[in-house]
Amino acid sequence: MDKKKNKGLKKKISVAYCTLVYLFLFLPISVIVVNSFNATTTKPYMSWKGFTLDWYVKLWDNSSLLEAFGNTMIIAGVSTLLATVIGTLGAIGMYRYRFRGRAIVDGLLYIPVVIPEIVLGISLLTIFAKADIPRGMLTLILAHVTFCIPFVIFNVRARLAGYDISIEEASMDLGANRRTTFFEVTLPVLAPGILGGALLAFTISIDDVIISYFVYGQTKTYPLKVMESVKSGVAPDVNALSTLILIGTVIFVVLTQGDLFNKKRA
Repeated sequence: MDKKKNKGLKKKISVAYCTLVYLFLFLPISVIVVNSFNATTTKPYMSWKGFTLDWYVKLWDNSSLLEAFGNTMIIAGVSTLLATVIGTLGAIGMYRYRFRGRAIVDGLLYIPVVIPEIVLGISLLTIFAKADIPRGMLTLILAHVTFCIPFVIFNVRARLAGYDISIEEASMDLGANRRTTFFEVTLPVLAPGILGGALLAFTISIDDVIISYFVYGQTKTYPLKVMESVKSGVAPDVNALSTLILIGTVIFVVLTQGDLFNKKRA
């Protein structure tokens, strides 16, 4: 009986603990979702005045907000593509070749990850100013590529840790050249690490505020637009767009996880 009581108590404690953790994680998100249906029109838009869908309609009239979101997606897409290509090639090169200073290069990869973002932002701003590069879309992309590359390299290198290079040798022994071997053998094996690094880079790029603040010029991103609106109170149309982004993210996760689950069952 005592064992059953202890087991039941532990289960209740575990359920209560998990509930608190999920509340801590998702309560702020639920506030945004709920407030996107708030009928209030007075700042700071926090008092509940009733349910409405008007903000989802008015959202499409907010050209500056939609432009900022478009800039964010363009910057994240281009930055992810460049960072994935550079990071993948860098990871493969560092795995295959031994050269003088390799340990130093390996250690330098951690600097953009561990240093405060404000330091990296100031550093990039100084470089762009010295190089006389006007701040805007180009500087944002360059900055995002800079801090995304290490995350791609780390993910691809984790995949390379269990990589058997003998399969490449077998491919070339069977008549394939290096190019064919790379695209038909190496890339498919590394694909999970490359995809993971790309998704992480895309997420980090979309979410960045501090570094973007130093290099954005006249090209505002969605996070910067939201940060700007905080001063006067985040309008419900911002919450509406955030809710739509959340829904899109949830759908993407459900579809990908469902596909993985079906593969495991098969």
